[in-house]
Amino acid sequence: QVQLVESGGGLVQAGGSLRLACAASGRAFKFDNMGWYRQAPGKQRELVASLHSRGVPDYGASVKDRFTISRDNVNNTMYLQMNSLKPEDTAVYTCNLKGRYVLSPWGDFDAWGQGTLVTVSS
Repeated sequence: QVQLVESGGGLVQAGGSLRLACAASGRAFKFDNMGWYRQAPGKQRELVASLHSRGVPDYGASVKDRFTISRDNVNNTMYLQMNSLKPEDTAVYTCNLKGRYVLSPWGDFDAWGQGTLVTVSS
């Protein structure tokens, strides 16, 4: 099993910055896709940023040029650097990791964290 735990959320003023972290633990794995999602009250969950193991990061239009997704593959931690935050960014942010176990028994997995709340005041 792979477990994800987010951290770094909090309250910031508009224009401020936060860095979210998602620590992965458990069985050894190779990731295929990772992403950050967010969900605001009354809204559907949306993809904020994603990164393929062989690709260039992709961002939602509303966060492009403000957010940056990255991964520390030594410490198995993914990050979301959020700059120039807006009140519209207020949401629970959740990390997601899709990958494959590299040791027997092999298999695919799709792991989700519990989420961390980001609140941006105007």
